[in-house]
Amino acid sequence: MKSYKDLEIYQLSFQLAVEIYKLSINLPNPDRFETGSQIRRSSRSVKDNIVEGYGRRKYKADFLKFLVFSQASCLEATSQAEFLMTIHPDSSWKEIAKDLDLLGIKIYNFIQYVENNWKTRKPENQTTN
Repeated sequence: MKSYKDLEIYQLSFQLAVEIYKLSINLPNPDRFETGSQIRRSSRSVKDNIVEGYGRRKYKADFLKFLVFSQASCLEATSQAEFLMTIHPDSSWKEIAKDLDLLGIKIYNFIQYVENNWKTRKPENQTTN
């Protein structure tokens, strides 16, 4: 993996953030400015925390921390999508909520993978006895 862009969870989260932005910007007032604004921020946070964690991947604990932040933001966005699908039943929010739920599962599985398989390097000046 050469870049965070190679991560499936990043690709999916980026795609969903774009879809959520386009859909939420067309919500009626006041939803566009209240719930719409919140779901736009939380969905962008999912992808941004993946990127920031990847930037710290040399330090497994930091990588995991940001992946957990990403998962939490995904749960927040899912909750908001579920709210929007309830108050706007003839919209695409049900599909968005389902896609966010699946993304959350993928993020969780990636967290498990990192916890169990991620190797970090020891600092070069550290010696073993």
